[in-house]
Amino acid sequence: MTELFVFDIQRYSLHDGPGIRTTVFLKGCPLNCIWCHNPESKSSNKQNAFLEQNCVLCGRCIASCSRGLHRYEDKRHYVDFSDCTFCGICIEKCISDALKCYGTVMQPDSILKIAMQDREFYRNSGGGITISGGEPMAQFEGLLELLKISKSKNLHTCLDTSGIAQTEHYEQVLPYVDCFLFDHKLTDEKKHIKYTGVSNKLALKNLAYLSKNGANIHLRCPIIPGINNDDEHLRGIVKLAFENSGIQKVEIMAYHNIGSSKARQLGIVWEMGDLPTMTKEEKLSVHSRLKAFECPNLIG
Repeated sequence: MTELFVFDIQRYSLHDGPGIRTTVFLKGCPLNCIWCHNPESKSSNKQNAFLEQNCVLCGRCIASCSRGLHRYEDKRHYVDFSDCTFCGICIEKCISDALKCYGTVMQPDSILKIAMQDREFYRNSGGGITISGGEPMAQFEGLLELLKISKSKNLHTCLDTSGIAQTEHYEQVLPYVDCFLFDHKLTDEKKHIKYTGVSNKLALKNLAYLSKNGANIHLRCPIIPGINNDDEHLRGIVKLAFENSGIQKVEIMAYHNIGSSKARQLGIVWEMGDLPTMTKEEKLSVHSRLKAFECPNLIG
């Protein structure tokens, strides 16, 4: 049976599609957005994380690690996961949830069993299951199987995607997706390459394909101060909303710096520096500008 590499499953989610949902986060992404608030989603491999604020310096990790990856110095805990074999012993021994591992292999039917526990909530709220990432299309075979069995149970399905995948794959998942949560990150292709590592041409092609073939699309637009909060990009959003009749909603996703702490836990560089989370007023300003540009189907 096909397997999926999962880094989190969140029940009772209210922000990943209509109603109350179970959101399944899959590992691996072809993009490298420097503002990504889920940096643990990028790699297709297992990753360990150290949450220093939780550590109580009990010493159990040092005693349990045969490779000597943990050490204490000046009343602080330091860890180097570069030579880790992912045996998981130190995580099991930790008494304060200061250590964790991202990445678990699961079968689609096992994931569905978790989602089905809340089917009464879905029925009462119009919710269902959302598959997110990373980029879930990067695990296409398992994703398709999960979508098929979800629909066989009459669950409402959402697919959160960057649009960076083969058009043929979108053609295959289209019958099993009730709503596409489609990201639009940058209008200018050069900026898209600079800040995400890939061109936006394939994403725009797939957006047009889905729109022409009856998809229900919720365009989600991350706004990053100093990168894409300019009028050129906002007008680009409006243009897409007018050109693609499948776009039923346009939503602003204000930058949040939660990725900073996650990157630190993973031991990777956070390229956004100390850029603060956007304020409510800043988000409202962007919303007002889009409204002034007569953006159709703008929500929030």
